[in-house]
Amino acid sequence: MAEGWGREILGEDWNVYSAGIETHGVNPKAIEAMKEVDIDISNHTSDLIDNHILKQSDFVVTLCSDADDNCPILPPNVKKEHWGFEDPAGKEWSEFQRVRDEIKLAIENFKMIGIAKINETKNLTLKFP
Repeated sequence: MAEGWGREILGEDWNVYSAGIETHGVNPKAIEAMKEVDIDISNHTSDLIDNHILKQSDFVVTLCSDADDNCPILPPNVKKEHWGFEDPAGKEWSEFQRVRDEIKLAIENFKMIGIAKINETKNLTLKFP
């Protein structure tokens, strides 16, 4: 969901990529939740974060505590923030909707305020389990 919102809100000026510390496939409920807001993530994949991805990144955002706690060592030039969302996997439909909407707000706030914190950074990696 974060990659879908990132691409939608930040636009083509940013390279938004989602990867995690584990791969599980894209949750069908996440696909449906994003479909509700007219964003198609059905072609997204569940990718494992690796050094190649990190070396291409300027800014990494972890979205849940497990990803934050187990984040690989980042290259010195990569900035990192933790946005702390609950993982809705295995929970009620309304949790997917709630987390979807919270992620949207976080990325909108990042676009308005947070970009100044990272200067001219253009490669954003969103990590979650």
